[in-house]
Amino acid sequence: MAKSHPFYALHRHGMIRAGVCTPATVVADPAANARATIALAKQGDAEGADLLVFPELNVTSYAIDDLHLQDAVLDATEAGIAAIAQASKGLKPMLLVGAALRRNGRLYNCAVAIARGRILGVVPKQYLPNYREYYEKRWFASGIGLTGLEITVAGQTVPFGADLVFAATDLADFVFHIEICEDYWAPVPPSTEGALAGALVLCNLSASNIVIGKGRERELYCAAQSARTLSAYVYSASGPGESTTDLAWDGQGLIYELGELLAASERFELTTEIVYSDLDLERLRLERMRNGTFNDNARAANHPEMRFRRIGFEHAPDFADRGLVRRLRRFPFVPNTPARLEEDCYEAFNIQVEGLRKRLEATGSKHIVIGVSGGLDSTHALIVACKAMDRLGRPRSDILGFTMPGFATGDATKSNAWALMRALGVAGEEIDIRPSARQMLTDLGHPFAEGEPVYDVTFENVQAGLRTDYLFRLANQRQGFVLGTGDLSELALGWCTYGVGDQMSHYGVNAGVPKTLIQYLIRWTVKTGQFTGEAADVLTAILNTEISPELVPADAEGRMQSTQDRIGPYELNDFFLHYVVRHGLRPSKIAFLAWHAWRDAAAGLWPIDFPEAGRNQYDLATIAKWLESFLFRFFQTSQFKRSALPNGPKVSAGGALSPRGDWRAPSDSVATAWIEELRAALP
Repeated sequence: MAKSHPFYALHRHGMIRAGVCTPATVVADPAANARATIALAKQGDAEGADLLVFPELNVTSYAIDDLHLQDAVLDATEAGIAAIAQASKGLKPMLLVGAALRRNGRLYNCAVAIARGRILGVVPKQYLPNYREYYEKRWFASGIGLTGLEITVAGQTVPFGADLVFAATDLADFVFHIEICEDYWAPVPPSTEGALAGALVLCNLSASNIVIGKGRERELYCAAQSARTLSAYVYSASGPGESTTDLAWDGQGLIYELGELLAASERFELTTEIVYSDLDLERLRLERMRNGTFNDNARAANHPEMRFRRIGFEHAPDFADRGLVRRLRRFPFVPNTPARLEEDCYEAFNIQVEGLRKRLEATGSKHIVIGVSGGLDSTHALIVACKAMDRLGRPRSDILGFTMPGFATGDATKSNAWALMRALGVAGEEIDIRPSARQMLTDLGHPFAEGEPVYDVTFENVQAGLRTDYLFRLANQRQGFVLGTGDLSELALGWCTYGVGDQMSHYGVNAGVPKTLIQYLIRWTVKTGQFTGEAADVLTAILNTEISPELVPADAEGRMQSTQDRIGPYELNDFFLHYVVRHGLRPSKIAFLAWHAWRDAAAGLWPIDFPEAGRNQYDLATIAKWLESFLFRFFQTSQFKRSALPNGPKVSAGGALSPRGDWRAPSDSVATAWIEELRAALP
């Protein structure tokens, strides 16, 4: 059900809906092709599209050879454009249509931008293919170097040239550039300068006949151009109805953003269609702000924005709830597709192994000292350590694993820790920290020492600190170094004991890996046979254990302390973390994306083999509650812990929190601006 509050409108969050149109053309019949264009424009309007991109010469039709030079066809083409412009008066989308147009005794292969009854501008094709099956220079003049000119089309005199970008005056970041087919096969496509001039959406009206392998080539070009220019790339190729005298057409439509495919049409379909995706223009702008190389490239190109004309138009967005047509990953750090998941897990695991291998080699340490709790993080750090030792040709017994039960250590986790150490062949020992902890609590005058059930932060940190203190002294004693186990998610939330605690180590092998990815990395090591037999069984058991720091005894019902009850579900916190650190989005937009990703467990994709029982969903109130908690912890209370991080490898492009790497921030910031923005924007 549509909702009226602006929070639910994609325009409120810096997004637009783009559509790639595949009309069925009629050879050399501009009137029929104009009617087909209008029909799709109305369909796109009904679906809430902001931008519709048609194929090259869709009004004229492309493969008509010398018929392009017939005035009867060209007159009919202008009449068709007039009809499209007239029909657009009551429609919302910006229409980019293709037509052959006359100017100053020449014929140009053009893209025409039409909105709300107006022709806003005409962009001529610059690079005309004249090789193999192509013969465009026989009919068309190139638009290279044409700047500052005008053209009269269907009674309207409008800007004409290769120097146009189009920008909505009432919707920030809706700025687009147009190129035509062969233009993006050039070594330096015109859209590169368009992007450097400020366009965030690059549009390609293409005819592009199909031959074996060309579909992959187009995908490669779209992906590469959108990635290089930090943009969205919207591509439309001719489909059914074009002449097949010597060529065939597949109607490939593609929408990419930052190198990622968002939407693709069904090729070789006889039906007309529009393929949609919502483009995150705000994300693109923020990405450019972060990327100094992009701005340096604009400078090296002598600032194209000074040479381009920016054609303003009033888009008049209605800020209605039109849903979200965009695949969102619930787990931004975990790919949904099996092939990508296999590749990413392989890379992530080996990044960690190689980082640790080099540190072992550099220090010359005889041993790795690690606390093994039976939880996710220490388990993963331990299997990384095992593989590092294997790679060095050293025995796993050089890894010294210590389980250190405290006042709330559960039998299940303790037995898992021992079973894992035995199965992996590492040296295992146990140190009961309770006597030392009780002595420290007595020295502090803590009520627990007198038998009172007071389980405050001091009670928790005495245990956490002692464990780390023992590990460092054991490393001194046994010529080793302490391997940290804390992960990226815990660092984001400050869920670690500072100094003499789990925040500190000699090398933090998990510091670049979020909790949700650690779970998948452990699954991957089992699935791919990295660890087999008893080790694989224990790893699987650990994956099914509730995440707990095990610092506070169970309650009267036997329930153990739950981390996620205290700080929120890690799956939500990792979602928030990705969009805060990697993209810098407003909190209200993060809430909007999280709501669409997590509101319905039955909708969308889950990572491959994700357990059915773990497929959660969250309403907006729950998302907002934990997002505000995340913002407070991340921006206001936790940075001082991250400012003093041990070394550890960056793993994910989603970011890391080392002050020597991705994230530099003051330790005394407040979270007011983020929390107030969230509260003000929510319904």
